[in-house]
Amino acid sequence: MFIELALRVKNEFWRYLVGSLVVFALAIIGQFPLMGIIGYKAVQNNDLAFLNEETIYSYLDSNLFLFLMLISFVFALLGLWLALKYLHHQPLKDIITTRPKVDWRRIMFAFFFWGILSSGLVILDYLYLTPEDYQYNFELNRFLILAVIAIALIPIQTSVEELLFRGYLMQGFGILAKNRWFPLILTSVIFGALHVFNPEVDKLGYSIMIYYIGTGLFLGILTLMDDGMELSLGFHAANNLFTALLVTSDWTAFQTYSILKDVSEPHLDFIDLVLPVFILFPVLLFIFAKVYRWKNWKEKLFGELETGPTEDYKIIE
Repeated sequence: MFIELALRVKNEFWRYLVGSLVVFALAIIGQFPLMGIIGYKAVQNNDLAFLNEETIYSYLDSNLFLFLMLISFVFALLGLWLALKYLHHQPLKDIITTRPKVDWRRIMFAFFFWGILSSGLVILDYLYLTPEDYQYNFELNRFLILAVIAIALIPIQTSVEELLFRGYLMQGFGILAKNRWFPLILTSVIFGALHVFNPEVDKLGYSIMIYYIGTGLFLGILTLMDDGMELSLGFHAANNLFTALLVTSDWTAFQTYSILKDVSEPHLDFIDLVLPVFILFPVLLFIFAKVYRWKNWKEKLFGELETGPTEDYKIIE
């Protein structure tokens, strides 16, 4: 099974701690160009004391800001590759899937399934339900630049998050706890907690963390039930990419030259949390379960690790 792939490599938990530090260190290094430009602009305008999200977007075109922000994930991917190669002697494929090779058809199915469905819901809302909440925002030249940046880099951003949380740390915490439920819950909580600095939290309140943690749980269940993270890779990429291209607002993490702009007053109703986390995600799990014929839910989500004979998990040098 998926977590057990880490039994055949160097898997002492300190290696996962060091590896995570390497990833985050490289990600911070990848932020230097963005921080350098913002700092330079702030010094020029003599407003370092008032540096905030609004002033940052006044310094940088949103396409340039998005590009510089996403570059850090390229560095993070390099950090993860280095950690796998030199700390664990583990191929990248083994934190992605138990299958002999990555199943791109699974990735594409999840990508287009969720991309079309989520975009359809936004379009339905724009055309029929609450058209007053949207403003037509399309500018061809800026949108084309956005599309190039988004298509090239957003899948890297989402893949790094999935590789780190649903792959690397899922296996690391699983080896530590010798079960599946502990890494599922812990990686979901950490994944959600890292979104606490998103501007959405400031506007909507900490209750939005239920959505972020719930999303982590959903993606983690996809990974454990399917013995691989292809579905979570496709879903996450579609979620961020289609959102960046289709709709933006002045208070979200991705502020882009998208087709539509949400101009509604930021608010978070109870139904906004209940619908995706407790209704939509379970329905999506049911659909994926039917498509891929998942069985043994209790064992795959709550069972102990299958350690097997020692020779079955010989360390790869």
